[in-house]
Amino acid sequence: MQSISRRALLALPLALAAAPGWSLAQAAWPSRPVRIVVPFAPGGTTDILARALAPELSKALGQPVVVENKAGAGGNLGAAEVARAPNDGHTLLMGTVGTHGINQSLYPKLPYEPVKDFAPVTLVAAVPNVLVFNPAKAQALGIRGVSDLIRYARANPGKLNMASSGNGTSIHLAGELFKSQTGSYMVHFPYRGSGPALMDLIGGNVDLMFDNLPSAMPHIRAGKLKALAVTSAQRSEALPDLPTIAEAGPVKGYEATSWFGLLAPAGTPAAVVERLQQETARALGAAALKERLLSQGAVPSGMPPADFAKLIASETRKWAEVVKASGAKVD
Repeated sequence: MQSISRRALLALPLALAAAPGWSLAQAAWPSRPVRIVVPFAPGGTTDILARALAPELSKALGQPVVVENKAGAGGNLGAAEVARAPNDGHTLLMGTVGTHGINQSLYPKLPYEPVKDFAPVTLVAAVPNVLVFNPAKAQALGIRGVSDLIRYARANPGKLNMASSGNGTSIHLAGELFKSQTGSYMVHFPYRGSGPALMDLIGGNVDLMFDNLPSAMPHIRAGKLKALAVTSAQRSEALPDLPTIAEAGPVKGYEATSWFGLLAPAGTPAAVVERLQQETARALGAAALKERLLSQGAVPSGMPPADFAKLIASETRKWAEVVKASGAKVD
């Protein structure tokens, strides 16, 4: 058997480093803990998904995967932080339809470029929103379903308070679209994430909310929130008896769903993005995590980066039309 000379062994790292698409830094990735920045407060669906995924990625990558919450400005603060981070694969964003589909149409100026500043990794999950009401207030006002809500809101403009996880989020826009299509007016109260908004809703400080299903589900099951309808075109498998808003209103053509996905700073090596996508898809396809997310109303994905980029482009066009038609503004 022919032996390899000492000179050849010493030259091997240099030869590999010169190969197209390869670097010594990539070979060692990840060399330290990986951060997933959640651009909203703890307790919302963005946070729930990131914390469900992080342990699985940690096992696959051999490094801790840490979730950090950076809330504010409808997700813009956290997104901007990741856009400015080193593109070495150690800082990621759990982006949303808000940060990468809605905000550029809603805000006059963003502190980041949704396309230029990011490398799409993969769609983690898509979820419907759910229209939920404070149970005591719903009973007091005689609101048993969506049609009751529409009648009351039309007859009493400005008397209902609508919470959201922040200006420009899918939760905010779902409510604005509902107001536009039903000719009703409710006062918008933006929070720094679903978690604090839900707590005020349960406490009776606000009346209703179009929340992401995974974050609202435990409170619906516990009887702390009254669910009226889901915002998707079809009913959710997690709550099959709950009608859609289009069915229950009826509000013809109403649909407002949310999605969440991993993004890295632009310029992150393609090999790192590819491995992140593969490990995420593998984790989301595992029975335990898949069933856990489905039971909460989230539909796991794991699509390739190119497909995720196409989804972002199509969602940007769609929500630009919704913002224009609804007249939604940052308040």
